[in-house]
Amino acid sequence: APLVLALAALVFGLDQTHKWWMLGVYDIAARQPVALTSFFEMVLVWNKGVSYGLFRSHEQGALIAVGLLITGFLWIWACRAEKPLTAWALALVIGGALSNVLDRAVRGAVADFFHFHWGSFSWYIFNIADVAIVAGVLLLLYESLATRESAGRRGNA
Repeated sequence: APLVLALAALVFGLDQTHKWWMLGVYDIAARQPVALTSFFEMVLVWNKGVSYGLFRSHEQGALIAVGLLITGFLWIWACRAEKPLTAWALALVIGGALSNVLDRAVRGAVADFFHFHWGSFSWYIFNIADVAIVAGVLLLLYESLATRESAGRRGNA
């Protein structure tokens, strides 16, 4: 539990510090878009939906409640995890989710900044918390598939 809490706090702190800097110090709203490469730019988008703007809602209270409920479930799962990778993956998701929940509670929406594009193709705009959530989910999928594969090999011995 202490390592889960520490990693979740690190993700939360990185994301909130980046948002504070982009919004308050750098003032991305006044400077956007800021092209860093031909395919990547920094912009400000206020996301009132869930992942990648899906299910947009003006009722942020419901999204906050759902986010806290899911985070509570993930915390219990992480504290009971037998494998370190599971706990670390869940910590990434927890930290990212709580950071986005705080945005909803304080700002009424989640601040997203990173925009990848190529020609007419445009990827979703996201933030550090979203990266942590996706990385955590991918680690959970990897662990699930690796565990299933090793169990299959043992069964064929």
